[in-house]
Amino acid sequence: MAALGAVVAAVALVAIVLFTGGSGGGYEVTAKFINAGQIVKGNPVQSGGTAIGTVKDIEITGDGQAAIKFEIKPEHAPLREGTRAAIKQFSQSGIANRYIDLTMPPNGSAGIADGGFIDTDKTKTAVDLDQLFNTLDPLTGKALQDFFKNQERQFRDAGVDANSTFEYLNPGLATSSALFRELSSDQPQLERFLVDSSKLVTALAERDEDLTNLITDLNTTTTALANQKGALAESIDRLPPFMRRANTTFVNLRTALDDVDPLVEASEPVAEVLTPFLAQARGFAADAEPTVRDLRVTIGRPGRANDLVDFVNSVPPLTDIAVESAQRNGDERRGAFPEAVDAFEGAAPIIADGRPYTQDFLGWFDDFSTTGANFDAYGPFARGLISFQEFIPNLANPTDPLGPVKKDQFKRCPGGAEEAADDGSNVFSAQEQDALDCDESDRATGNVE
Repeated sequence: MAALGAVVAAVALVAIVLFTGGSGGGYEVTAKFINAGQIVKGNPVQSGGTAIGTVKDIEITGDGQAAIKFEIKPEHAPLREGTRAAIKQFSQSGIANRYIDLTMPPNGSAGIADGGFIDTDKTKTAVDLDQLFNTLDPLTGKALQDFFKNQERQFRDAGVDANSTFEYLNPGLATSSALFRELSSDQPQLERFLVDSSKLVTALAERDEDLTNLITDLNTTTTALANQKGALAESIDRLPPFMRRANTTFVNLRTALDDVDPLVEASEPVAEVLTPFLAQARGFAADAEPTVRDLRVTIGRPGRANDLVDFVNSVPPLTDIAVESAQRNGDERRGAFPEAVDAFEGAAPIIADGRPYTQDFLGWFDDFSTTGANFDAYGPFARGLISFQEFIPNLANPTDPLGPVKKDQFKRCPGGAEEAADDGSNVFSAQEQDALDCDESDRATGNVE
């Protein structure tokens, strides 16, 4: 009887453990999920990768959702208000390998009472692959199946190389994650970028024929560059010093542009006036196309001795004659340009001495035009005029400039036959009079003293 009593007691104890979970009245919380996500009794409850409890019971609510009750170990109780629960999987290869992952709120939140409740706004259910595959139509599902098969063929006998490649995948994904996080931080800007990208792609699609020609020409260009690898390498080798010089040029150009700003501002009124002229010049350019075409044929035409280029090449070189020194006619002679420069430099003082007499020289020429021939019905005729003004004194006004003849004028300055200008522009200074050996008092006009 004692043995039988012990067996009955053991069975009762096992039944209590199975049907009550053996919690002994521990801390329990119920979380409501959209669906149980294949969670079963006994699945673990974790937080930060540490097991802190166990699933105790699963019930279907009246609205078709799942109420999952789980027990938390005493050292991790109580949970805080704002705790989030998510059903996750240890791996994709298993079926009953689900667990509940708890994300704790910041310290200081109020505790959830024993038997408390976490609503669906703070819970999340794992999405199974089967749910994803069920959304695909048969053709897409077959294509996805072929994709995985081909992936297996791709990595067959290449596992070591693939693992070496995957070592660099984590930094790439981390960088991509940072990039997308930065993009998503400014939603309006990202939306404008996507809309503008859509417009760009649409515009390119409308010009697909031109784009095809562009890609074809680009392929031809790339092939031609590949065939000139040596020249391309040499060009790339020369590129850094060229870029340094270009940078210096651009810096100097910035200063030059500042200097050009006043010219641009001053040109604005002229640009407005030039607008009608440019409109007419456009028509002139169109009409000039045949002439330019004919001129192009005149300058260069296939064949020998039939265009202007051939003619210029047939002329003896003039550079040596004009610039270089060489034996000519038995003597060492310089080119024509150096000789001309010396001649001009030697003639400069003579020309400078004669420059003040320019107006007198032109006046002398003008004298030949005053008695030019005229024409009437009978033919050409000429008139003569004799003026006695300069020799007959004005008796009514002895100070009249047309009075008696001036005497003893032996050093009249150049231009002294004209009246002195009010601004003194045709009156020589004392130094200039000494250089010209003339006297301003000998000017032909003016009052008689």
